[in-house]
Amino acid sequence: MPEPTRPAADVPAEPPAGFPDGPALFRLDPRVAHLNHGSFGAVPVPVQEAQAALRAEVHADPDAFFIAVPDRLAAARARIAAHLGADPDGLAFISNATEGANLALDAVPLAGGDEILVTDHGYGTVVEAAARRAPVTTVALDPHLPDEDAVRETVLAALTSRTKVAVLDHVSSPTARIIASPRLLADLRERGVTTVVDGAHAPGMLADPLAGGADFWFGNLHKWGYAPSGSAILAVAPQHRHRIRALVPSWEDRHGFPRSVENRATADYTGWLAAPEGLDLIERLDAAKVRAHNSALAAYGAALLAELPGLTPLPHGDALAMRTLRLPAGVADTPDRARALRERIAAEEGIRVLVWPWPGGGGIRVCGQIYNRPEEYERLADVLPSYLSRA
Repeated sequence: MPEPTRPAADVPAEPPAGFPDGPALFRLDPRVAHLNHGSFGAVPVPVQEAQAALRAEVHADPDAFFIAVPDRLAAARARIAAHLGADPDGLAFISNATEGANLALDAVPLAGGDEILVTDHGYGTVVEAAARRAPVTTVALDPHLPDEDAVRETVLAALTSRTKVAVLDHVSSPTARIIASPRLLADLRERGVTTVVDGAHAPGMLADPLAGGADFWFGNLHKWGYAPSGSAILAVAPQHRHRIRALVPSWEDRHGFPRSVENRATADYTGWLAAPEGLDLIERLDAAKVRAHNSALAAYGAALLAELPGLTPLPHGDALAMRTLRLPAGVADTPDRARALRERIAAEEGIRVLVWPWPGGGGIRVCGQIYNRPEEYERLADVLPSYLSRA
């Protein structure tokens, strides 16, 4: 079922209680309000220590380590699959969502006249990967569309007889809303459209990140999954696995997917091998409790910002730990202006937050994580009006 949506302002501005020992699990600079977890994530101390131990193994006996890497990756992949409810033979470790998009699109046979559907909420490098392979149709999704049914209807209305592939965000990065809902994926499947889903924000934040059964799905583990940087996963439906080809040939090619995709010669595999520790930690903390806390904290921050003149909350899924609001007209309406506003707030106030560009007026996104505190969002709400008036 689609995630329910409602304006962020409907959430009572009541701060949730702090997550027990949440800040102590990270080594973040306490002078900075890190309200932008969705961009780069943060690695908890136990996961950092697990990766450090793996690096010590590499330096102690490189031969033993690298010879064993393919089998150890398979074991780590099985642990990830158990958390995601996936088939371990249909998963492969990759570095990021952009790599996943390229691997997926390379595996889809396209003929002359075929088109790829994308949306204007898509991540730039993922959209570019589609545009390099075939003509694209870009669906304009009004950020104020009320719910996932409205999103679904808009996407379906843009299909033509030439639409071969749909590249859709699971959770859109700037606007923090669900696009590739299970119902939309089912509708596309019935119409013979191959679905490629950018699930960058799904692992660790959503209870069932692979719901809907996309043909190709990729998600970052280093955002909400507490994994080291450069850790992501690609999930491929059985009927497509034989067409997956590694972007660079390796000695594991003879094994086919997923080993052929994972082998990078003498690369640093320690992040991938430590990645299951992040999802294990979430389970030990009580995954449902973590998700509920993070969503409530993001909702609290968005409710504070919604009280500021000129800010308009956008619809969201209740399960998400990100919330977005439109800024006043003319503010952050270009990439350069959005970047300048974001960096001024960071440099002068020590607050990290995403400011994203949009024609006519950009937006601001806040995230909730177990290391955050309500007073950090209150700081942002206190200082933001002066920055908006200057912008």
